[in-house]
Amino acid sequence: MQAADLQDYLYQHIPLSRAMEVAVAAVAPNGVTLTAPLAPNINHRATVFGGSASALAILAAWSLLHTRLRAEGWTATLVIQRNSMEYQQAIAGAFSAHAVLADADGWERFIKTLSRRGKARIEVAAVLECDGAEAGRLCGEFVALAGQRAPAMRLAQPG
Repeated sequence: MQAADLQDYLYQHIPLSRAMEVAVAAVAPNGVTLTAPLAPNINHRATVFGGSASALAILAAWSLLHTRLRAEGWTATLVIQRNSMEYQQAIAGAFSAHAVLADADGWERFIKTLSRRGKARIEVAAVLECDGAEAGRLCGEFVALAGQRAPAMRLAQPG
């Protein structure tokens, strides 16, 4: 899945992403990076609203799972079961969230469980950054509920 395809999907299916002006910066099998500007996410202190920061991190984590599942032909429903968010500093400008699997070796087990039981859980981590500095971290547990298998979609490889 290309970055533009993922961005279109987010805008069509998760309206908050459009309101936040989320942009997909990178899509790869090992990570997804989303960005957002300050203006539509600003709070009363001229920094990013905590809910927007958390939402971008969750969207990046969800997007990583969505693109990997689609690449393997799954049309699973993905929901976040729980998460913890740690804010390390105020975000005073455009910001990004980069998501990766918390346990890269857990993907195969996740897919096997999804195939066998029709339901599986996996943990994803996301790092928030602003101006090259880490501003926060998300740890989220997601649940996939199996749908019908679809033709696999190829993930774009970093160029």
